[in-house]
Amino acid sequence: MRALAIVSKKHKQVAWQTGQELQQWCAARGVAAVHLENEPEPDVPTLPPETAGIVVLGGDGTLLSVARHYAALKVPILGVNVGGLGFLTEISLDELYPTMEYVLSGKYAVEERMMLKASLSRQGGICWEKHFLNDAVINKGALARIVELATWIDGEYLTTYRADGLIVSTPTGSTAYTLSAGGPIVYPTLRHIILIPICPFTLSNRPIILPDSVTVAVTFEEEVQDAYLTLDGQEGLALQQEDRVEMSVAPQNLKLILSPHRSYFEILRTKLGWGEPGRHAG
Repeated sequence: MRALAIVSKKHKQVAWQTGQELQQWCAARGVAAVHLENEPEPDVPTLPPETAGIVVLGGDGTLLSVARHYAALKVPILGVNVGGLGFLTEISLDELYPTMEYVLSGKYAVEERMMLKASLSRQGGICWEKHFLNDAVINKGALARIVELATWIDGEYLTTYRADGLIVSTPTGSTAYTLSAGGPIVYPTLRHIILIPICPFTLSNRPIILPDSVTVAVTFEEEVQDAYLTLDGQEGLALQQEDRVEMSVAPQNLKLILSPHRSYFEILRTKLGWGEPGRHAG
């Protein structure tokens, strides 16, 4: 890997300083590296065409943003957490340079994470389309929380959720908002779409795990005000009464470089505070 992009969390001094040091470290090894801060749209910087990999310095939120901006480049991404351990930013600062040696040697392992595409149709045509890694959330503002959402799977009516909102999640997102809403933990390389209502009025409305081949469509059953679609908890837009939101698999996956130091289950156990194995484990 002879050309890298280093993307630091915006306004995070330790991330910027680490990125500067990593850029110099790469140069000393003959690797060209550009260093930039993560920027929101429409100010997302263009990476050099020769970029063969991306190092993200921040947290899971920074990596989610970078995934939306650059996954279409189809280059592997290494997540480095400048705080605690993350589900996506698996590498700690102490492990950065040993891991970089591993990456530059070409011996690293890459995991493919499914992404989804959200499309908004308004007045008969698609007016907005974005890709996301974790989840899409449709909900209303704090003053009028219950919303009625008619939901369709491949054109077949499923149900109308009366709830605080609806989450459409990837397996990667199953350890984020979906988990807080009572959803299942789904192994991140599986290819499924998770549908989960947020605090449904009808208790029989339960999470559903769907194949990645389907399209989930959502419309409003009632007059709606102050409703929003949010992707990865970071970007979105206000919705209108006649809008139709569709979610389906995105054309590209995220290529995530795996930590050589710990497994997914160790990260899961650490993040969720599960106990250590007993003496009879294994």
